[in-house]
Amino acid sequence: MTKSALAPKLVCAILLACLDGSALAQSYPTQPIRILLPYAAGGVADITARVVGQKLSQQLGQQVIVDNRPSAGQVVASEAVMKAEPDGHTLLWLNSGHAVSVSLFKSLPYDPVRDFAPVSTVGFFGMALLVDPDSPYKSLKDFIAAVKANPGKFNVGTTVIGSTQFGAAELLKSMAGIEFQTVPFKATPAIITAVKGKDLQAMVEILAPVIPHIKSGNLRALAVTFDHRFAGLPDIPTFAESGVPGYEASAWNAIGVPAKTPGPVVARLNREIHAAVAAPEVRQRLLELGVDPRASTPEALRAHLVSEIAKWKAVIERAKIEKQ
Repeated sequence: MTKSALAPKLVCAILLACLDGSALAQSYPTQPIRILLPYAAGGVADITARVVGQKLSQQLGQQVIVDNRPSAGQVVASEAVMKAEPDGHTLLWLNSGHAVSVSLFKSLPYDPVRDFAPVSTVGFFGMALLVDPDSPYKSLKDFIAAVKANPGKFNVGTTVIGSTQFGAAELLKSMAGIEFQTVPFKATPAIITAVKGKDLQAMVEILAPVIPHIKSGNLRALAVTFDHRFAGLPDIPTFAESGVPGYEASAWNAIGVPAKTPGPVVARLNREIHAAVAAPEVRQRLLELGVDPRASTPEALRAHLVSEIAKWKAVIERAKIEKQ
């Protein structure tokens, strides 16, 4: 068969594929949508997913179910989505844990960049460096100066090794040129108790569980890890403003789908997520949780994921954290 005979068939095949994708996007969704979340119910990621999922359900006219599948390395949820039918009805709650896990685990059964099509970010979780209100440190500069004068003698609490909070503390050490002990805990209440009991000089935690403590005066926030001030706590400066130029560390949530999901379906989902995140009631609820609501293009999410993998790889290697 000649090339000239092949050409019309190739064009027809491409047109049919485009039409099939467009038709699928127009009829989508045809059944309930499931968001697989790699965390247990009740946490800030779970609440965020349910708030956004409820709005998506209203917009799309189909039930959106949050399916909690917690596991180390986000493996259970990620592997299930990777193997799911690529039709836009099974979504993955992509997050900063995926970026960290690439360097924290010896091997993973999925590749977060290759095996999923990025759809959009949903929100960014800022963190804060916090001290007891009786602490002599009134600012991040005060804290850094004290640590420099007493290298290795300060204890800073975070959640478990490999968490974004742990990484944020290690990043502070390297970028500020200071040395302290990063002490991992299983849960936030235990970290707060240790700070109040003076066993820790400070703690790094995501904003959601500590905003009530900050507003009540039970803890003092010295700085937030965003690259901009958080709208929910506008009086608290960023690390970059407070003497650590270029510092930024945020946990983040996003939505991805199986890699072969048709482009028109990804585009439809992207539009709906933008609309959901921009809705005033959703935005207000996320701000109350300490989340900066922020949707993105699929391309921007992919670039962010690649950048985050490189960033946390460097932090984990510098901290000499043993791979699991």
